[in-house]
Amino acid sequence: MRSIRPEDRRMNRRRLLQLLGAASAGRLASRSMAAGYPLGIPGLYPGRVVGVRHSSSIAGGVFQSEPIRQMMVRGMTELTGAPDWASAWRRFFSPGDVVGIKLNGVGMPRAVSSREVFTLVVDGLTSAGVRPEDIVAYDRYQSYVKGAGFASWLPAGVKLTWAVAAYDDIQQSIDGYDPAHYVDFPYVLPGQSLSDPTARRSFAATFITQQVNKLVNLAVLKDHQAAGVTLCLKNLSHGLANNVARSHVSIAAPVVDAFIPAVVSMPAIRDKTVLHILDGVKGVFHGGPGAYPEFVWEHQTMYFGTDPVAVDRIGWKQIDRQRLASGLLALTDSGVDRYGTYPTRQPEHIDLAGAAGLGVADETKIDYRMIRLG
Repeated sequence: MRSIRPEDRRMNRRRLLQLLGAASAGRLASRSMAAGYPLGIPGLYPGRVVGVRHSSSIAGGVFQSEPIRQMMVRGMTELTGAPDWASAWRRFFSPGDVVGIKLNGVGMPRAVSSREVFTLVVDGLTSAGVRPEDIVAYDRYQSYVKGAGFASWLPAGVKLTWAVAAYDDIQQSIDGYDPAHYVDFPYVLPGQSLSDPTARRSFAATFITQQVNKLVNLAVLKDHQAAGVTLCLKNLSHGLANNVARSHVSIAAPVVDAFIPAVVSMPAIRDKTVLHILDGVKGVFHGGPGAYPEFVWEHQTMYFGTDPVAVDRIGWKQIDRQRLASGLLALTDSGVDRYGTYPTRQPEHIDLAGAAGLGVADETKIDYRMIRLG
């Protein structure tokens, strides 16, 4: 993986602040645990990433429940230092919490949030005293929820919701979104005016602002044609806000690198997201965010953290390893091909998120613990 030079980081940070403008840029200031946000991003364990691999976690394309249970237990206890499964979940959740789980269905049917992982997340929450009736599964589009089959395997009592019915090219309807929670990002779709607040704002879903007080971010390990990777950060930015198409509508000059940290920095998202689980049992190393069968691989690994920047840095590295092993260029060197139209990908959104105080982007400062169970 080609590293981002220090001078590039400085240039990208300046670009981020310029795009946000002075008023919005202030929202990106780092907040310490002492400031009253001990659980919000980057959470209780900034810079810590736990990877757990089990060679029997998938067989014939089918997730295997018992190995995945072992991976989940080991990942959560290693992340937290807790003595057991329930104690690990109690680090984050308590009776009375209403907890959302952000699913990912865009890679359907080959690379989406799995029943086996989701069921164990619910089990972990209930072991911490959260009632099933206080757990809400969510993805942005009802069409993804239906297409990925999420409704067919929800445990009893767990709710399912979405922001809007289906994808559209404009994505600026306020239905399903909260007018009181938005980021003002001065970049609009072609033909729209910067003076139009609807065109230059992205509003947070009412799911995250009004329906839950904590969130588990359940992401999937995938490549992305514009963003380079779509992991924990992008599962939040493009799944919990509207008006996201503008971030990569321009083939020549996408701004997804700055857009992702701007959206994740919204307090309603940042403060409520307390745990990130990156499902890499199956991954996508090219052609994403969909999942062409020739680019889906059995990575057999899951990643755990409270710091989405650190988790995404490690995830980026794994995707690049698979790309190079398959004869493809690294993400930062790849360009237009039959599966994508962007001449330059922007995985540096991870560096920008680090610059915005959302976590640790420098790999040399990440406490990465890799565990092999089988």
